[in-house]
Amino acid sequence: MTLASRLAAVTLASLLVTGTAFAQTTAPAAKTDVKTDVKTEAAKATKERTAESIECSKQADAKGLKGKERKKFRRECKKEARSGTAAPAAPAADKK
Repeated sequence: MTLASRLAAVTLASLLVTGTAFAQTTAPAAKTDVKTDVKTEAAKATKERTAESIECSKQADAKGLKGKERKKFRRECKKEARSGTAAPAAPAADKK
């Protein structure tokens, strides 16, 4: 065999072999999580903040509370505001 025929045979064989590697596959199924995220974001956006919530947030900001301490303070503050008592002056000690 001559060099040209060998080159042609190798080229043809490589095209046949690599053709299957580039073949398209079916697209993966679409995730449905996107729809639920949109619904939860819409629900969060429509919630109005109450006066108690805003006041407790202001108090937490004034105290410089962050993270878990802030959440705990706001939860207790709102609970006391709903029951009719004044908001607490300081966050309660951990009950661990």
